[in-house]
Amino acid sequence: MELQPIFIQILALAIFAIGLMVAISRRNMFFVLMGIELALNAVNLSFVGFAKTLPADMSIAGQVVPLFAIAVAAAEACVGFAMVIMLFRKKESIDADNYSNMKG
Repeated sequence: MELQPIFIQILALAIFAIGLMVAISRRNMFFVLMGIELALNAVNLSFVGFAKTLPADMSIAGQVVPLFAIAVAAAEACVGFAMVIMLFRKKESIDADNYSNMKG
């Protein structure tokens, strides 16, 4: 039995919604970053799901774009977690409310 593309898109939508809810509802900066990463991976899943509907010679773009997005997301996660670690060392907390009144 082959997995239909609509089910892949529904799964991607559910994962994106969970990631968005985590990023919005949590105050912990670690969970905010993890929610953003989850939403980004849902978009990658959606790309691959749409590529499944294309003919074989055209579907390569839908498979290559997520590879580049994963590479960019890895770099973004490294920078984001480094910033969270530096903020934790400065304020001894990773609660987002503590950083709302930071000055430039």
